[in-house]
Amino acid sequence: MILLHHLENSRSQRVLWLLEELGLPYEVKRYERRPSLAAPPELKRVHPLGKSPVIEDGALTLAETGAIVAYLAETYGKGRFQPEPNSPDWWRMQHFLHHAEGTAMPPLFMTLVFRRIPKEAPLLIRPVAKALMRGVDAHLLKPRITELLDYWDGALAETGWFAGTAEPTLADIMMSFPLEAAGSRIGFGGRLNLVAFLERIHARPAYGRALERGGPYAYA
Repeated sequence: MILLHHLENSRSQRVLWLLEELGLPYEVKRYERRPSLAAPPELKRVHPLGKSPVIEDGALTLAETGAIVAYLAETYGKGRFQPEPNSPDWWRMQHFLHHAEGTAMPPLFMTLVFRRIPKEAPLLIRPVAKALMRGVDAHLLKPRITELLDYWDGALAETGWFAGTAEPTLADIMMSFPLEAAGSRIGFGGRLNLVAFLERIHARPAYGRALERGGPYAYA
């Protein structure tokens, strides 16, 4: 049976969703974040990087969300959540599978970090920290995130799924976390395709079951 090492409020929620969609038997070992939001040291015993998600499946221990969802789909999916190999839709799926972590998440994560810095800075330098973070946000993060939101909204315009398919693929599994994060931390600014995407995945029974197993998101 597959064992998922799951950190609360984390990207491993996507693995739970796919496990539920595929109807696979699995167990969850849940970890709580520290007050700093860092993962607990217990995860170091599972994987040297001490991050989540990690799955154990027999002799295999595998980290990184993109690698895990690809493994589950290839090993157990029987073609589900993947377009025809080497078709244009398949390559578009591959693009968004990697885009989710490589391009989408870094500015969203930086937004979270920069919002915390002024709150945790010593009282005397807090005004300076706030001014610095506002400058970084206005000149670096906001323009980049606006560009990303426009790109995602356009990508969903045709079918409502990121690979341009009639049904969800691994691209949608992977992109669910950046959109959840962006919707909570920033908002979509009237981009209705993004709103509709979240409504669509939230309505899927497997998504609801994944939240029951892993716990709801609670973004800062």
